[in-house]
Amino acid sequence: MRDQSHHREVGAAAGLILPAVLDIAPVMVPVTAVCWILLMIGAMITHARYGQDKYVALNFVYLAAAAFVAWGRFSPESFTG
Repeated sequence: MRDQSHHREVGAAAGLILPAVLDIAPVMVPVTAVCWILLMIGAMITHARYGQDKYVALNFVYLAAAAFVAWGRFSPESFTG
């Protein structure tokens, strides 16, 4: 089960990077980041209920990275140039 989750995480990372790099619908980058933040909040709650503290911490790292991307893309001084 964890192996399938890893594939989704790689897919989400691609969704955060590829649109901006390829300049194809770059507006999807912050939208993907916000969706990823919401998904990680749910994942953290679920892992906490099962007592899986190391996964809660890992999901927090993913959440922080997505929050950084969302902040950078939605801010007035967006790092898109």
